Amino acid sequence: MKKRQFMSNVVGSAVAGGLAAALPARASAATSPAAANGPALLTVTGAIGKPNRGKFDPVRDQMMFKQKLSFEKAHAFTFAALAALPAVTIKPTLEYDAKAHTLSGPLLLDVVKAAGGALGDDVKLVLRAVDGYAATVTVAQARAQRYIVATHMDGAAMALGGLGPLWAIYDADKVPGMAGKPLPERFGSCPWALYHIEVAA
Repeated sequence: MKKRQFMSNVVGSAVAGGLAAALPARASAATSPAAANGPALLTVTGAIGKPNRGKFDPVRDQMMFKQKLSFEKAHAFTFAALAALPAVTIKPTLEYDAKAHTLSGPLLLDVVKAAGGALGDDVKLVLRAVDGYAATVTVAQARAQRYIVATHMDGAAMALGGLGPLWAIYDADKVPGMAGKPLPERFGSCPWALYHIEVAA
C-alpha cells in the first residue's frame, strides 16, 4: 500500500477517542440491536436495505463527522457479527516484511450482502480507514479478487494500532496482473484499520 497521509491532530484525537468513547456510546443506543455483543467496529452506509441503527449523529459519530461523512441509514457490525459470517482464509505476501501471512475473515461481499447492500457489478464500494485513507473498488473487482474483511492475522485477532481490527484485503499473489508488481504497488486498494464502507450504487 502506498504511504498513507495521516490527517490533522484533531482527527487523530478522534481516532484515539472515537473507538474508545464514541463507538461504545453508539453501540448502547436503542437503534443498535447488536449492543449486547460489543461496540460497532464497521459501519456500512449508502445503498443498503437492512439498516440496524439510526441516521448519522454528529455527536456520537465523531470520527465520521471529522471525515465529513453523513447518512440516513446504516448497518453496524460488531466483531461478533462479523465472526458469525463464513470465514475465508488467504495467505498473501505482504509488503511490510515480504513474507506470506495468513489472514482470515468474511468475504467483503458477504459483509455488504448482510447489510442488504446493492451487489451489481458496477456498484462502487468506498473502503475507509480510521485515519481517513480511502480506496474504491467495484463489486466486480471485489468478487473477482475475492476481497475479505480480515479479522485475524496468523491466528490472532488484529489490534487497533496495528493493522486492525479489520483489514480489507485480497491475495494479490493469486491475482493475474498484480502478482508481478512490486509489493508496495499491490495493496493500494486495501485499507487496514477499516471502519466504514459506503455502497455507492
